Amino acid sequence: MNLTEKDIQTIIESVLKNVEAAIGNEAGAPSQTSSQQPLKMKQLSPEVSQTGASSHWTPTSEYGVFDNIEDAITASYDAQIAFVKQAKLADRERILSAIRTAVLKEKEHLAKLVFEETKIGNYNDKIAKHELSAEKTPGTEDLKTESITGDDGFTFVEYSPVGLIGAVTPVTNPTETIINNTISMLAAGNAVVFNVHPASKQASAYTVQLINRAIESVGGPANLVTMVKNPTLDTVQVLADSLKVKMLVGTGGPGMVKSLLKSGKKVIGAGAGNPPVIVDETADLQNAAKSIIEGASFDNNLLCIAEKEVFVLDSVADDLIFQLLDQGAHMLNHSELAQVMDFALEANTNNQPGGCTFQNRKYHVSKQWIGKDASTILNQINVNKTNTKLLICEVDVHHPFVQLEQMMPILPIVRVKDLDEAIEKAVATEHGNRHTAVMHSNNLDSITRFAKAIGTTIFVNNGSSLAGVGFGGEGHTTMTIAGPTGEGVTSAKTFTRQRRVVLAQGSLNITG
Repeated sequence: MNLTEKDIQTIIESVLKNVEAAIGNEAGAPSQTSSQQPLKMKQLSPEVSQTGASSHWTPTSEYGVFDNIEDAITASYDAQIAFVKQAKLADRERILSAIRTAVLKEKEHLAKLVFEETKIGNYNDKIAKHELSAEKTPGTEDLKTESITGDDGFTFVEYSPVGLIGAVTPVTNPTETIINNTISMLAAGNAVVFNVHPASKQASAYTVQLINRAIESVGGPANLVTMVKNPTLDTVQVLADSLKVKMLVGTGGPGMVKSLLKSGKKVIGAGAGNPPVIVDETADLQNAAKSIIEGASFDNNLLCIAEKEVFVLDSVADDLIFQLLDQGAHMLNHSELAQVMDFALEANTNNQPGGCTFQNRKYHVSKQWIGKDASTILNQINVNKTNTKLLICEVDVHHPFVQLEQMMPILPIVRVKDLDEAIEKAVATEHGNRHTAVMHSNNLDSITRFAKAIGTTIFVNNGSSLAGVGFGGEGHTTMTIAGPTGEGVTSAKTFTRQRRVVLAQGSLNITG
C-alpha cells in the first residue's frame, strides 16, 4: 500500500474527528449531543485592554477561589469536561494568549503582591520571573502528533488531556508557578486545582482570579483554574484522595513530593536542588564571575536552579575570587562568617531531616533569613554595604553552607586540587537530587565528564544557571523541574496521556 501525503492528511482529519469526540468520555463526560454547541470564542476589544480583568480587586470566592476544596474540585472538573469537548486547539491558544496578556499587564503588581506577602526575594527579579513565565512557557505547539506508515497500515500518536490536575505550589515561586503550570496544563486540555503555600495565599488568589477573568473574557469556561482560599495539609489530602483528580503535580520539597507519591495517582514531582558549580583552569574567569553573581543573587537565591556552591581549581581560585569581588560581591571574613552562621543557621536538635535531602544534618537554615537581601544580612552584623547583591565565603566541603540548600545570597567557595576532586565533591554535595549543575570551562572533555557524572536535569556551561530555564539561554521555561519523578523540564506535553490510533491495512478504503 502506497500512501501519499494527501492520503495521510485525509486519514488524520477523519480519525481526529472521532477521537476528539471520545476524549471527553475518558474524563467522565457524557457523550456529546447535537444540542451542545462549540465555544463561541470572542476576540478581545480595545476597551478592556485585552485582559478582561479590572486591576486590584480583593480576592473573593468568585473567579476560581473557593472557600471549600471540594467545591473547587467539582467546579474545575465540570469546567474541564466542557473545555475538552468544545474547545479546539485554536480556542485553547486564544485562551492562553489572553492569560499571557493579562499577566504581562499586571506583572509589576503581581511582583509587589508576592514580595509584600512572602517578604522574601527581590521585587525587580520577581517582575522578570512573571515575564518569563508568561512569555516562554510553551502552549499547544508543544503537542505534536507523531505518525508511522508502512505496509501494514497507518498509526499516529497524539497527546490527549489527562483531565483534572491537582497542583501544589511553593512559597518561593508561588504566582509564577501558577502561571507556568496553568499555561502548560490548559494547553494540553486539562483543568487545574491549586493548593498553594499558605504564606502566599493572597497573591495566589489574585493570580487565579486574574487568570479566570482572562479566560472568561475570550469565551472560555469559568473555573478552569481554581484554588481553595485557605490551603492546609488537609486540603492537600482531599486533592490526593479525590476520584475526580487524575494527576498530582508537586513543586517544592522532597517531603511534599514523597507524600503525594503515596496517593496511588500519577505524580509529577519537582524537588529541591543544591546546584554545584565547577570552575576549571580553562574558564573565562571574568565571564564566570559575572554569570555566577547573576544566577546566585537572582531573587536572593530562591530558585532551586541557582548556584549554591562553587568548586574552583586551586590554580585559578585567587583570580576567580578577585573577579567576583571586582564585580561587586562581598567576601565574608572569618569573624563575619561566624556571626552570619550564628543567626542564619539553626541547630538540628531534634535530629530531623530537612532541606534538600532526607539525610539528617547538623544544621537547618533559619526560615526567617531565607531570601533576604545581602545588605540585610550584612546589616545584622553591623556591616554597612548596600551596593552588593552577593556574599561569598571561602570554606571547606563539609561546611553547612555547602551541604545545605540555603536559599540565601551567600555563596561558599571550595578550593580543589584538580578536576577529579571537583567532580567528586560536586556530585556528593548535589545529594542525588539530579536537579541542576553549572560549569565554567572551555575544555569539551572536562565538560562531558562532569555532565555525565552529575546526571542532572539541567546542565549549563559558561553561563548563568538562569539560562537553563530560558532566561538568557535558548529553550522554554518552567517552574516545575521534575527531577524526583523523572519528567525533567516540564511543558504541555508532560501533562498529557499518549493515545495511539492504529488504522490497520484492512480498515483503509481510500478512494482518492
